[in-house]
Amino acid sequence: MTASQLPVLGRGLKSLPKAPVRIVHLGLGAFHRSHQAWYTQHASDASEWGIAAFTGRRPDAAVALAAQDGLYTLIERSDSGDSFEVIGSLVEAVDGADVGRFSELVAAPQTAVVTLTITEVAYGLGADGRLDRNAPDVAADLAVMGEAGQGLPTTPIGRLVVALAARRDAGSGPLAVVSCDNLADNGTVARAAVAGMAEAWDPDLAAWIEENVSFVSTSVDRITPRTTEADVIEVQDGCGYSDRSPVVAEPFRDWVLCGDFPAGRPRWEDAGAVFVDDIEPYENRKLWLLNGAHSLLAYAGQLRGHTTVAEALADGLCLRAVEAFWDEASAHLAGEDLHIPEYRAALLGRFGNRRIAHHLSQIAMDGTTKLRMRAVPVLSAERALGRSGSGSALMLAAWVDYLGATAEPQDPLAADIAAANSQDGDRRVVSLLELLSPELARDADIVALVRSLCGTFAGGPAPATPITVPVRPERNS
Repeated sequence: MTASQLPVLGRGLKSLPKAPVRIVHLGLGAFHRSHQAWYTQHASDASEWGIAAFTGRRPDAAVALAAQDGLYTLIERSDSGDSFEVIGSLVEAVDGADVGRFSELVAAPQTAVVTLTITEVAYGLGADGRLDRNAPDVAADLAVMGEAGQGLPTTPIGRLVVALAARRDAGSGPLAVVSCDNLADNGTVARAAVAGMAEAWDPDLAAWIEENVSFVSTSVDRITPRTTEADVIEVQDGCGYSDRSPVVAEPFRDWVLCGDFPAGRPRWEDAGAVFVDDIEPYENRKLWLLNGAHSLLAYAGQLRGHTTVAEALADGLCLRAVEAFWDEASAHLAGEDLHIPEYRAALLGRFGNRRIAHHLSQIAMDGTTKLRMRAVPVLSAERALGRSGSGSALMLAAWVDYLGATAEPQDPLAADIAAANSQDGDRRVVSLLELLSPELARDADIVALVRSLCGTFAGGPAPATPITVPVRPERNS
């Protein structure tokens, strides 16, 4: 039977009933479908919690999933083979530009949770931690929203604020907003972005949000590479139906949440989610050890000619750089509950899974946003203790070299990067570091350290003999 003759995945093919929409998600993508949607399907009360998910910039994912009635196949990929599961918790997939439908669902009394995977950049905060009202997309949203609120915003935060206004007007009561993006204290970030947009548009709405909307912080973890045509074919061959929107993920998954759910939530803990009173240690463990290593491998690995995480990790120079960074970061992760040695060992196994093609070019995007959270805090903490911070500085040096070798890096500060790249020597390094942390850029010792480490990853794959990564002597204080 040819692919065109196969039945198409949908609820007419799979007997998965639709749960009522009680969760509205913004940022429909592969990670949401491998993570939050999976947890919701595996909650013991899943039949009560359907998800309506809205895309971000493009409608493609919604169009494809709507054709399958929201169903898709999760391919769990390990070294020992693949397994397949049809996920049915996504009951409605909608183009994010349909602000009317988004507002209607957020305003519905039965909706209790709004989840977000909108990427770090989309929150639109400035260096002061407040919404940057002068950013072009934010300013454009505020202009079209106007006092009468008749325009349609295009940013995720603008759309969420308009939807929350609809909920207030409908008298539907409180709900929880749950950020699932890779940001430290992401609930606070979401609160600052939403409050800033609401205050700029309608101060009365901002006051209502303060009283009625909780912002939950989370730490999320599941490697989810891009789906390929080979994955689509594998589902056809292995499952006997056509699914144009499968998702691939590693077997490992983790979700830690901290905050209140005033209108209720699914029993995600039955699927392995963990609820804690203090999420910061878990956030830092993930941001530094997993995401930090990913960023280091993304820049160093591509400089070494690698394309995936597994390839880069197999390069001895890249592996030693990761271990050095981990040693620094681990010194600032206290608490037996974090199980740091076990976590590091598990990461090596996960990163080394060659059947998960996690592309370095994808991880390298938005470096100015990511490195502020993944490298800068560790480097600052090391320097505060009088140590060199060479492990985290090496990540910055790899980034500096990567930007010098990349014609058009995908970054929200691409224009500033181009201006910095036009300079030479220390001035170029200083200008690039200023995009991450003006404080670090003012430290002449850090600038010298980063510049001394530039070039570490030049050349091809690691030679058989070990290469010593140059470091500056530790400083006593």
